[in-house]
Order: sequence, then C-alpha cells, then structure tokens
Amino acid sequence: MSTIRVVWGTAAGPTKMSSYDAALADAGVHNYNLVPVSSVVPADATVESVGTAPDLGPAGQRLTVVEAAATRAGPGHVTAGLGWTTGDGPGLFYEAAGETDAETVEERVRTGLAAGRELRDWDFADEETRTVETDAESGTYASAVVLAVYGESEPIC
Repeated sequence: MSTIRVVWGTAAGPTKMSSYDAALADAGVHNYNLVPVSSVVPADATVESVGTAPDLGPAGQRLTVVEAAATRAGPGHVTAGLGWTTGDGPGLFYEAAGETDAETVEERVRTGLAAGRELRDWDFADEETRTVETDAESGTYASAVVLAVYGESEPIC
C-alpha cells in the first residue's frame, strides 16, 4: 500500500453543493469521484498530513477516502475533524463533524479513537487529529472537510 494523505479545506458558496465542491477544491480533491470507506488504516500504509493533495491522477477517476464533512446555511459555524491512530500493524481513522466548535469535534474524534482501540487487539503508538472550521455568512453556505486519501486515483471503468 502507498501513502494515505490527510487533506482539508473550507469554503463558502451560493448553494450547499457548490460550497462542498469548493471545500474539496481547497483540499485538492474536487476533480475525483470520491468512494468512502469506513476507518481502517492498512498495516503497510503510512499516514501523512499534507493539507492539499498533490496530483493524484486524471480527473474523473475513483479516489478512496475516509471523509469528515459538514455544510450549513448561514449564518452559522461548521467544523470537520479527522483523527488517526497507528502503530506497528493496522490503524484506525475516526471522523466527526457538525455545527459546533473545533474543541467539541476534536473531543468526539478522540473519544471515537479510544473506543475503536478498545475493540481491537492491535498495537497503537501514535495519535493525531486535524480539525478545520469556518463560518457561513447570511445568504450563503459554508463547508468544512477533512479527508484521508488512500493512494492514487484509479479508473472507474
């Protein structure tokens, strides 16, 4: 397995979908078809926090992700957070998002990671989180996203 990159973005737009698309653009993954997976980091993968994705292949291809995303109409606040815990073997991701502050979302992420560790007999040595937040102005939508992007894009057909 290759590298899993953690990317993030925030944006505003005139519609819910345009705001989300712009947040994906801020993270560098707006030109791919995102395929969500649950939360397991393969044992042979490394996780890197990079902010914005590099070129991951041709537009329109499939990209496997774990995603935390929140979108809301303004006025108001949205936050998305993703955490990961790894060790010598497999690891875990946990995501949380909502119309709340970054501290609350990060607490939810850390609580989820702790619960996930309790379910598994794996060695966990490291834990990291990434949380982003933004405000929606009246008459607009705002989105916050954090994604773990697995490797490179792949053809859909």
